[in-house]
Parts: sequence; structure tokens; C-alpha cells
Amino acid sequence: MLTPEQFCQRVDKLAVGKRLPDAIYLHRDALQQSDEALGRFVQAVALALKIPDDGWNVIKLGRQAFRLSLLHYPTFFSDAYPALHRSITVDLAKLQHRIMEYQEQENPPILHRKEQMVLPTHQDHEAFCLITQEGEAAGLYAEPRRIGFKQSWERLINRHGYTLVDGRLFRNSMLAAPQADNEPTIDRHKTALVRYELSAPMKALAKHGYLSGEYSLFDYGCGRGDDLRELEAHGIDALGWDPNFRPEGDKVASALVNLGYVINVIEDRDERIEALLGAWALADTLLVVSAMLGSEEFIAQFKPYKDGIITSRNTFQKYFNQSELRGFIERTLDEQPIAIAPGIFFVFKDKLEEQRFLAGRQKRHHGWQQLSTPRISQEEKKRALLESHQELFNAFWQQCLGLGRVPANEEFARSAELRALIGSHRQALLLLAEGESEQSQQLAQARAERIEDLLVYFALNLFDKRKPYTQLPDELKRDIKAFFGDYRSLQQQAVALLYAIASPQQIAAACQLAHQQLLASLLFADHSLLLHKRYINELPALLRVYVGAASQLYGELDEIDVVKIHIQSGKVSLMGYDDFEQPIPYLRERVKIKMAEQDVDFFDYVDEQRRPPLLNKSYLLPAEHPDFAKQRSLEQRLGTLLGVDLSQDLNLSRIEFEAGLKQAEVRIGGFRLYRR
Repeated sequence: MLTPEQFCQRVDKLAVGKRLPDAIYLHRDALQQSDEALGRFVQAVALALKIPDDGWNVIKLGRQAFRLSLLHYPTFFSDAYPALHRSITVDLAKLQHRIMEYQEQENPPILHRKEQMVLPTHQDHEAFCLITQEGEAAGLYAEPRRIGFKQSWERLINRHGYTLVDGRLFRNSMLAAPQADNEPTIDRHKTALVRYELSAPMKALAKHGYLSGEYSLFDYGCGRGDDLRELEAHGIDALGWDPNFRPEGDKVASALVNLGYVINVIEDRDERIEALLGAWALADTLLVVSAMLGSEEFIAQFKPYKDGIITSRNTFQKYFNQSELRGFIERTLDEQPIAIAPGIFFVFKDKLEEQRFLAGRQKRHHGWQQLSTPRISQEEKKRALLESHQELFNAFWQQCLGLGRVPANEEFARSAELRALIGSHRQALLLLAEGESEQSQQLAQARAERIEDLLVYFALNLFDKRKPYTQLPDELKRDIKAFFGDYRSLQQQAVALLYAIASPQQIAAACQLAHQQLLASLLFADHSLLLHKRYINELPALLRVYVGAASQLYGELDEIDVVKIHIQSGKVSLMGYDDFEQPIPYLRERVKIKMAEQDVDFFDYVDEQRRPPLLNKSYLLPAEHPDFAKQRSLEQRLGTLLGVDLSQDLNLSRIEFEAGLKQAEVRIGGFRLYRR
């Protein structure tokens, strides 16, 4: 038998389990494998109360009180969110117990985050992780107090526009309406408008400025039209067609076409290809293609059918991986898709717009301070001219810095006014940046940076095997002529830059240079360079291409905070933290991109206790950051307490970190350490 103190100590040391402030939940098998003594103790309690082995399978252990609960979830492994049938709560201090029956209730408690209740080695651990990740992505865990019981949970799922099929969340708009049964018909689409959000592909369009109202949009396979209603409410010209819900709708050519999560529900491969080709035929500017992603382990648990699976609702699902989806689009359309996010690709029909989009990704945005009256010339006439038209010359100067060259007439909105005043753009620039002045140096720097931006852009085009289009936007043609002389010279330099990313020696030299030039970074000898994503465009051109190529395989870095450039292995790692602004953020997601294989591996730390802490965050902050001094001081004290060098590459889990704090008898509060 265990004393109350021994019981609480053992519970607190458990490395597995769903942790709440006052209790830990875990499956009985995980308990037996984690702490045999505690497992024998719980088994003895069950025997004493004459509870059969098949009468409980989940245990709730008190963290601060000498009590436990034996819980029976018969469908723990088969249901995504199993319902509680029986709870036996035991007060070990008072030797009392209470039994609660739920199997006949219409609104029993249900279980979430099952992956935390089994060992990471369990065969169902990854499937449980996927279930939780989908719930988080749908926003279902934003209000934890509302998700504990079956009916409120199902209402919440429905309000967010989803339905559960085989434990996976599907948008209502992508599922056929349920066949008639004994229940009355409910207009669920009406409640789906409450707290409604645009789908992920539409959010991608909005992020890149395509939902400003300038472009018409057609939703190919719009379902019940949830996205369309939201877009129309914002005054956007949006139409849609769906074979089930809007078969009477016309298929209309539009600037933007969205094929959102359609191809993954079509079981016939030829029809799937026809849908993609049909959507592509309607797109004048841009096609967005998205599909469900899934691991082989998840897919293996369902009935296979053709190249997908059959769900319990007798619907078809084809789960892609990122590279497979890219390949399907590329082979079908004979076009190079652009990865925007996992499962989402842009395909441009307007090649000029594609060039603008890709170039815009690599173009740095200058925050140059506006000039006071430039002391360019000692001549009173020029000084008077600049002072009397300071606002006009400042606007022109900013445009010159943004382009790195003399703007063409159509590239400066007030060109006619300026030319009437001084004759030409070139004369205006000579007046502003003459000789060895500070302005001349700024312009030279802007020119060098624009040249580098263009080299990075064209090198990444080559990496993505994009066709060398002969028709470029006028602004790019001007850049090429001004900076490279001709297109062939530019291509030669871009090819040399791209091939250089295969050289570990050149990558190592570039990492050394970056570490010296960046405001904040962490260099681990010849192993890797660590930096915050805000500094990507400040890297040397070679590393910008290296990281840019990795981003083309992964997509936008919206959920990523830190980038790790591996020097010798030809890999790039992307890390997303739960809250990077916290003094000690914890790793939520890690993505490893293998450049040679052009493959992407995802690693999710769903179990919060396994999430590694970022203990050297201060090295990724600039010295002028308001929290830099406090952050560095906290890390130095933690390094001393834990006996580790925080400037090195650490591999420490949250469990190990918190155990170290407990052994040192301290806790973290903000940027300070307190005695327990």
C-alpha cells in the first residue's frame, strides 16, 4: 500500500497522462507500463471494491489529494471522442467511494486528447494525435469549459461547420445531406454561420491580397456555399457551382477559381482529373487547389477502395501527402504549382501575375527614414529647389530606394509634376544623390539589395523548374536591363547561385557571414544556424535561396517562428512554438525539409509534456528588443541552475526541464525565478 505522500509523489512523476491542475488522466495500460507500483495499487483498489477488469479502463489520479477515479469508456479506441459509461470515485483518505452511471444518459461526459493518455509507442498514438490536431485547427478547443459533454460538443462541432465521419472532421459543405431517418430535418447551415470563418484556401487568397474586391471569384465545388455567403457579405463578386447543392449554377470563368477539398472526395481518377481540368479552364488569373492530407498509418485503418478509402458513411476519401498532391496537379495541368501551405497550392494562368507574386515574396520592403532637405549641392538655386518642393522630392526618393534605380515615368505617380520642375527623373536623382553623399551610398545599397532580390527570385524559379517565360512584366524587364544588361546574363548568375546551395562549404561560409551580419542568430559550429523567420530576407543571397527552396516545398511560414539551416546534411528545419512571446516558449511543431529528396517530414508535439522548451531565445532577439536584457538574465540563471550551456544546441523535453526546476526548488514567473 502507498501512503498519501507516496501516492502524490508518484502521480506527480508520471511522464504520461493528460495533466489538469488537480488530476492526471491516463489509460490503465499506460499506467501499468509507467509505474508498476502505482499500477498495482490502483488494481488493488479495484479488487477491493469488486470491480471487474472489464469495468474500467481509464484512471483519474489526484495530484494533490489522496483520491482516484476508475472510469469506464468502452469505446476508448474505436470512437474519436468516447463517452463515459461509469465513474467510480474513491476517497482513499476517508475510505469512501461513489458510483455514477452515465450509459443511459443522453448527455454523458466525453473524452478529448486521448493521445496524452497512452504511451507515444502505442499503435494508436498517431491516429489520436491527428484527431486532436484537426479539432485544434477547426478552433474547437478555444473554450475548454464548453467541450466536456456530448451534446455541447456536437453543437460546437456543428456551429463551426463540421461533421464527424470515422473520427475525422469534415466540413458540412463537403458532405451530402444525411438520408432521411426518424429525426426531423434541421437546417444546420444556418447555425454554421455563427462564428463562421473562411476556409483555409480562401484565407490564403485573402492573405495575399486577392480578396480585395479587385478580382472576380468562382468556387468550383462550393458545397452549401458557406464561403460564398461570407465573401458576398464583404462585397466580393463571388459565384459557385456544386453537383449536389448548386447543380443549377452556371460554371463561370473568373479571375480566381477555388477547387477547395474537392478532388479528395472523388473516387474515379478520371473524374478527378476532369474536375481539376474543368476548374483550370475557368481560371483567368489563378487557380487554388486544396486536398486532405493523411499519413499511411491513419489510412491503413480503413477499408481500401481504388486509391483511397471508404468511410463509415459510405463516402470516398483520397488522402494525399504534400509531394503527391503537387505531382498530381503538375502532371494534370502541365503547370508548376506553388505551395502555399500543407495541402494548398496556387497555380497561375496569368504568368505576369505569377512573376509579380513570386518576385513579391523575395522583395525586401524598405523602412527608410524620409529625408530632410538633402545637402546635395552648395548652390543656392538647387537648395532652394529642394526645400521648396521637399515633399515631392521625398516621394521620388522613396520610389528610387524601393526600386534601386531610376523609376520609369509610369512607375512614379507624380512623374509629370517632377519632369515639369526639373526635366527628367534622371536629373532629379542626380540632384538628390550626387557624388559621395550619404544619399548616394543609400542608393548604392538599395541597388545591391534589389539585384540580390532578383537573383534569389530567378534562382528559386529554376529550383521549382518553372518555365523561362519570354513575356515578363514591364517592371521586371526594366530591372533586368538596369541591373544585368540582358536576360541571359541574369539567368547565368541565377544558375550559379542555385547550384551553390549543394555545396556544404559555401553554405558554411554563408552561415558564418550571416551570423556576423544579422542582428540576432545562433551558430552551432559547422552544424547549423538558428534564426527567427523575420530575418530570412536579411540572409546572404545563397541562404535566402536555400531557405526559399525549402519554403517552396512546405508553403507559407505563418505558423513557423524559427528556422534552422543545417550546414552539412542539406536540410532545413522549421519550428513553430506555442507562444513565442513567452519567456520560455515550447515547441509545438517541427518540420524537416530534406532538400536532396525534396521531401517534407512533419513532427507534432501534441503531448505538451514532451514539448522541448526554447531556453536560448535571447540569442534570437536583437539587443534593442525591449525584453532582451530580462530574457538573457533569465536564461543565464537557468543555465547555472541546470548546469547546461544555453548557447549550445539543446535537446531537453518539458518533463526534464520542469524536473530540473523542481530539483532546484524554483519556479518561473515572467522573467524571474522564485523559490517554491
